[in-house]
Order: sequence, then structure tokens, then C-alpha cells
Amino acid sequence: MPGFYSSIEISASGLSAERLAMDVIANNIANANTTRTPEGGPFKRQLILFAQKQDPTAAQPGDDMPGGGQSAGLAGVQVVGILNDPGPDRLVYDPTHPDADANGYVHYPNVEIIKEMVDMIAASRAYEANVAAIQDARQMGQAALSLLQA
Repeated sequence: MPGFYSSIEISASGLSAERLAMDVIANNIANANTTRTPEGGPFKRQLILFAQKQDPTAAQPGDDMPGGGQSAGLAGVQVVGILNDPGPDRLVYDPTHPDADANGYVHYPNVEIIKEMVDMIAASRAYEANVAAIQDARQMGQAALSLLQA
């Protein structure tokens, strides 16, 4: 039953990736007004970079296998890195603020709460979809076992 276990492993990799995505989004929201960081300057919005995970033990495309090897070597998703969004800072004129520049502007993070909430909903839905896929795979496995016992 390698297909059964690999489908669960693929969904589990999606669960891990989406959980990290939700953590990064929560960090962005928590720092939406952070004007001073240890590195200097305002907080920079963080973005998570996903990539397709390869299974080195699987047959490569073009090998003689049922289905033509179309999904050979696929093993889910992995997080490649967390990047800082290079977008411009949000400038607010407030010459009385302690972090105001020489022109009276305060550099706030390039975090938009609405965008973060939309990203959080998308990550949450993807997480839920992976949970449902694992539950369905488990139910199919149980159904197959009950057929063998009958």
C-alpha cells in the first residue's frame, strides 16, 4: 500500500507548511506597528516560499511504470525559506514620534492587515483541506481492511 501511505505523507507535509504559513502571518500582524527592530528600521513583512518536495527514492518520469510516470518523484510540499517583502515602508507624517525622520515621517512596516487576514483564511482553508484528505485516506484504508475481513 505505498500509495496509501504516500498520500497521507503528502497531506502531512501540507499541514506542516500551512501551519508555518499561519505562524508567519500571525507574526506579521503582531508587528504591524513596529517601527524599530534590533536590525534597525521598521519591521519588514515576511513571506513564506513553498516548493514541491521531491522523493529521491521514487521512479523518475519516463521510467516504465503504470500511468507513464507522471507523478513520479512527488512527495508533497516543503518550505524553502522565509523572505522579507521588499515593498516600500508605509510613511506617516508625525514629527512628534520618536522614530520620525528628518522630514517628520515615521516609517511603518509594509504590513496590510486586510491582506494578512486574507492570507490567513487561505492558509487555514488549505490546512483544513489537508486534514480532510488525511481523514478520507484513513477511512478508505479502514474500508479496505473491512472488505478483507468479510
